[in-house]
Amino acid sequence: MTDAPALPTVWRPRTTRIVAYATAGAIVLGMIVLAVVVAPQFKTFDRALMVAFGLLVAWVLHMLARCRVTADEAGLTVVNAFRTRRLEWPEVLDANMSVGEPWPTLDLADGTSIGAMGINGAEKTLAARQLVELRLLLHERGEAPHPT
Repeated sequence: MTDAPALPTVWRPRTTRIVAYATAGAIVLGMIVLAVVVAPQFKTFDRALMVAFGLLVAWVLHMLARCRVTADEAGLTVVNAFRTRRLEWPEVLDANMSVGEPWPTLDLADGTSIGAMGINGAEKTLAARQLVELRLLLHERGEAPHPT
């Protein structure tokens, strides 16, 4: 049996971050170039809106790339695209991710569940390792039943 990771620990996707930031950079650069070379009938305001649109798309991509799950002595911090949630260990009952799901679901003691986008199912090997580590911590520190 593998030991739970040392705390604090952070789980985040690798490929998603690389793709999101590279795409954001390309879009912003492309919109700047487009604003410079566009036909003369486009005014300064139109050109500024082009760049602003590129920056808006880059911000959305950044919000997707910043997703992570952080574990410390007190519990978990789940940072998803547009919401951050702090959970104490006893609040999290289990973490599940079926084959093909984009990220694990954390089952909470209040009967609800939340996605943990910081563990990306597209990165199969990394996601599997991260999920095992998370579940070990849940079993060690939380209310999760111990694996049989």
